[in-house]
This record gives sequence, C-alpha cells and structure tokens, in this order.
Amino acid sequence: MKLRFRTILTLAFVGIAAAAVACTPDNSGTPKPEPEPTKPAAERFEVFQMLHPTEGDIPYRIPAITTTRSGRLVAAADYRHSGTDIGVTDKGRIDLHYRISDDNGNTWSDVMTLIEGKGAEATDFMSVGYGDPCIVADRESDRVLMLSCAGNVSFQNGTRRNHQCIARFYSEDGGKTWGAPEDIAESIYAQFDGSKYGPVRSMFVASGRIMQSRSVKVGAYYRLYCAVLVRDKSAKHMNYVLYSDDFGGNWSVLGDIDTPAVYNTADEPKVEELPNGALLISSRYSGGRYYNIYTFTDVASGAGRWDDAVFSGAISNGVEAKDNSTNGEVMVLPVVRTADNEPMHIILQSLPLGPERKNVGIYYKELASEDDYLSPYEIAADWDGVKQITSLNSAYSTFAWQHDNRLAFLYEEETHGKSNFAYGGYTIVYECLSIEDITDGKYSYRK
Repeated sequence: MKLRFRTILTLAFVGIAAAAVACTPDNSGTPKPEPEPTKPAAERFEVFQMLHPTEGDIPYRIPAITTTRSGRLVAAADYRHSGTDIGVTDKGRIDLHYRISDDNGNTWSDVMTLIEGKGAEATDFMSVGYGDPCIVADRESDRVLMLSCAGNVSFQNGTRRNHQCIARFYSEDGGKTWGAPEDIAESIYAQFDGSKYGPVRSMFVASGRIMQSRSVKVGAYYRLYCAVLVRDKSAKHMNYVLYSDDFGGNWSVLGDIDTPAVYNTADEPKVEELPNGALLISSRYSGGRYYNIYTFTDVASGAGRWDDAVFSGAISNGVEAKDNSTNGEVMVLPVVRTADNEPMHIILQSLPLGPERKNVGIYYKELASEDDYLSPYEIAADWDGVKQITSLNSAYSTFAWQHDNRLAFLYEEETHGKSNFAYGGYTIVYECLSIEDITDGKYSYRK
C-alpha cells in the first residue's frame, strides 16, 4: 500500500491526474469534479463527498456497489436535495449519482448523474425523486441492473393504489451509461393481492446489493435474488425474497406468499446464498439482525420453505448493533483457515457497532461445514470476531467482491461533520480490504 501511495504522489507531482479515470457521461447529467482523497486511494477514497455539511451541502445517503465481469466497480448513492427519504417531503427531489473505477478502486471517474429527480417541476409521479438504489452486474455479459424507489409518497404513507414506484434501470455497457427508468411495481404488488396479509400497502427493494446466484442458471442468466420490506394491510412489516431468471425482466415471490421470511419484526433486509444453495435473509432490527434460511424443495420452480427467524442480538456472541437499527450487508466467501490450511467459508455482516449510528464494522464467522448453517440459530449465534472500520458517526454499508480478490466496502460516514438535515447526510467512503485485513490474518481468500 505504501509503494502505491508514493507512486500516486509522484504522478501527481508531474501533473498526471491520478485521482480520476476519464469517462464519458450519459445524457442525463454532467460530470461533477471531486477533490483528491485524503488517504491512499488504494485503501480509502471518498467516493461521494459532503465537504461542508453545516453550510447546506446537499447530503448523500444509501450506498450501492457492484463489480462487472471486466472488474469495473460501479458505485451509486442518493443525492438528496430534499434531505429526506422518498416522499417524506412533498415533491422532494432526490437524484442518483454514480462513479466507476476500472482499477480495483485505485482511481475513480468524476461523479456522474444517473438520473435527476424533478421535484416540484415533475410532470409525472415517478420522476419527482429516485432513491435507495440496489445494483447487480451480470457475470457473463456487460449488462448491469439497478432498482430504486421513486415517486412522491413515503413508505409509511403508501396504500395499494398510491405507493412508491420501483424504478428499473439497465446499462448495456458495464455501467458507463444508463437507459431510462421503468416502473415495475404493479407486477410485484399484484402477486400479494391474494395473500392473507394483502393487498399490501407499500414495499420497497432493500438498497445495496442485488445477489446473483453462484449455482442456479436458467436460460441465459444466473438467477437474481433481492429482498423486500412489505407493509401489509394491517400495517405490519414483513420481509420476502423475490427472484428473477431473466436478469430482472420479471420477478416472482420466493415461496408461499402467506409465509414471509420475517414477520412483524421485519425491516430493511439483505439476502445471500449459502454454500449448499440455501438462501439466507438478514433483516435490520434494533440491536442486531434477524436471520432466516430458505431451503429449496425444487430449485427450478423456486419452491421451498422458510425456517423460523432468529434474532442475533438475543444470542450469545451474536451480531450486535448497540442502540441502533441500521441496514448493512451480508456475504459468504470461500477461505482457507490459516492455522491448518483447511478450506471452508466465512460469512461477513456489516453494521454500525454503536452505540447509536457510529463505529461501522464487519463481523465475521467461520462456516467450517454445513452444520454451521443448518438453521437460523447456527447463523445468529457465536460469531468469531469483528473488524471496526471507522470510529466516526456512520450508518448504512454494503460491499462487492473485487477481481483482485479484495472486498470493496462502501459506507456512510460523517467524515467532514454532522449534517443539519433531519434525515442526516454523509460522505460515502470506499475502503478496500483483504480477508486477512478483516480477520486479523486468521483466514485468506480461496479462489
């Protein structure tokens, strides 16, 4: 890392721009120059900056990141003119910004506008604002998919006929340029109309990472999974998982619509594939996470069953988010245990360690055999360690796996001070971490 930093400083001295990669913007916006990072770019980079929070800078929120088949990183976030979530402020404008890196996060393009919300100038409901992005890049093509909330009504105030849109964006060139959004909400809402909990009042797809299966391929694409937060007709919060076999063209509810993955205690969720092909859902809740596992009876049709959700904060050595309820990311990776060179997997879970929204870190846990993830209880209990990433106020986080076999970690941090907006606002920070970094050398990545 030190050698790379000296190289960057030398190049900067002779006038070569080492902090930005040239990139042609799409027609939806003009690149916005960003200041140089304050730490080595190979280790840390302020991807979306709010330099003067107390002076009214427009805040950033809600990071998302993916890695394309070429190894490009595509990072996105809300640019919140309104200072709040979608629909909380009437006709509140929110844009989506993005940046790309073609060298494993060492350098980044200028900030680009994926789409501008129109706020009070909008001529239709959806274009008022776009926020809470989630993203995935196809591993075998140059297609990238992004979903986001959109519109002019909050999640809390949604009804079956007046709810947030689910905007779908496609890039066909690895995230460099993006097409116009399409609203796919009705095709998903309608699937719940016959549920004992429906018709549902509102839902949104959780931000951050859409997960592409490592093993299930139907037709031209490996299957996609994303998790949703649903507010039912009785205003209870539930989690479900959606899946798509045509790279987001059509989505179906996984399992029985009368059996949510997490019921009543649900909040913003993430989903990951376990080494045996079962699915894990990790749901935000005050003090920790709710975990549940979906076991397939027929993978092709998506048939199977959910177990009973288990809360990590109530279990010995479970994942704990002290005095806060904040979304984070979950990922399973193949590793080798350093002590005996034994191949296995580990699971990572990021969130603010607390107290409150502060001290974002990454928990890790060894999955040495299938016995370690047979049930939600095994996942929730007895995590092995945690790596604190920042000591500042910090909140949402997500990650992607880079082609240099390191973790691209993207998180919200009050790097330059506290925002004066009611819903907060952050600089979105990228850090690059190896498995050895996260686990203090106890494990290394297994290709």
